[in-house]
Amino acid sequence: MVSCYQPQRDCKTVKNGEFSFTTIVDGEEKTTTFVRNDTLEIDYFEGKVDTSAVRWINDCEYVVKKINPTNKAEEKSVHMKILSTTDDSYTFEYGIVGQSRKSRGTAVISGK
Repeated sequence: MVSCYQPQRDCKTVKNGEFSFTTIVDGEEKTTTFVRNDTLEIDYFEGKVDTSAVRWINDCEYVVKKINPTNKAEEKSVHMKILSTTDDSYTFEYGIVGQSRKSRGTAVISGK
């Protein structure tokens, strides 16, 4: 039986704003807060601030590239694809441009 359910995907509502993303790193829960507008994303993680350029491919996909990378790994662009949205979060898939390995996450919209 095939489901008729289609997840909400109103990507324009999360193009700009303040968000947080929590993941497990080396067995520890870590949270990144970031602010994004059409062309910039500013990340706040463990007392450090990083700025990345944002290039939108379409309403639901974009590429981020650090403006001032400090090592080879940070020089690589990351492709982001918004899979679904809710009133207070969105689910996304991400991976290094040119690599097939993808990960998933959920960003929470701050202030909601």
